[in-house]
Amino acid sequence: MNVRATFLETGRVAADLLARPEVEAAWDSPSALPEFTVRGLAGHLLRATGSVAAYLDRPEPSGEPVSAAEYYAQAVDEPDITSEIHRAIRQRGEDEAAGGFASVRDRSYELLETLRTRLEAEPPDRKVEAYKGIVLTIDEYLVTRLIELVVHVDDLSVSVGVEAPPLPPDATKLAIDALVDVARQKHGDLAVLRALTRRERDEAGALRVL
Repeated sequence: MNVRATFLETGRVAADLLARPEVEAAWDSPSALPEFTVRGLAGHLLRATGSVAAYLDRPEPSGEPVSAAEYYAQAVDEPDITSEIHRAIRQRGEDEAAGGFASVRDRSYELLETLRTRLEAEPPDRKVEAYKGIVLTIDEYLVTRLIELVVHVDDLSVSVGVEAPPLPPDATKLAIDALVDVARQKHGDLAVLRALTRRERDEAGALRVL
């Protein structure tokens, strides 16, 4: 499975969604996510690709890389959406969208072209330092970005009242596999097994990891 090609293909789906007139029409409206505006959610979706370029521009770190699932288990550990961390996430989305709909639309396509060239040149063992100083290989980081793209393409589609566009099957598979691994790390295999097969025993809500 070519993670880089899947990421770029999924990023194009997201860019095409960001360019839709329904997004522009609902730009200042509340989104389907609590506390998020449509523009803030659009900016957050744009950051799923923008962060890749930003991290590749930084010096390569020397730490031991973790998997995509380990990254989420470490980085996403605050469920309270009113917390400072989540407020900061929403604000970064608003900041990204501050230039308006056309800016976000154009930037989404520009980033994909930049990353298409950039990712072709990066070796398989290229590392990046992400949120909280966590180190991943670039391909593992792209899996985390695929999760963001897959999840927030659906969120934005619901927010503006359009049918969610079809996503590359490999993107959905990579996202689901990684999210199940996050659940296993956070809650243990037995809890995940029960969540999948015995919902009456799913006391932890083990499959809800984001």
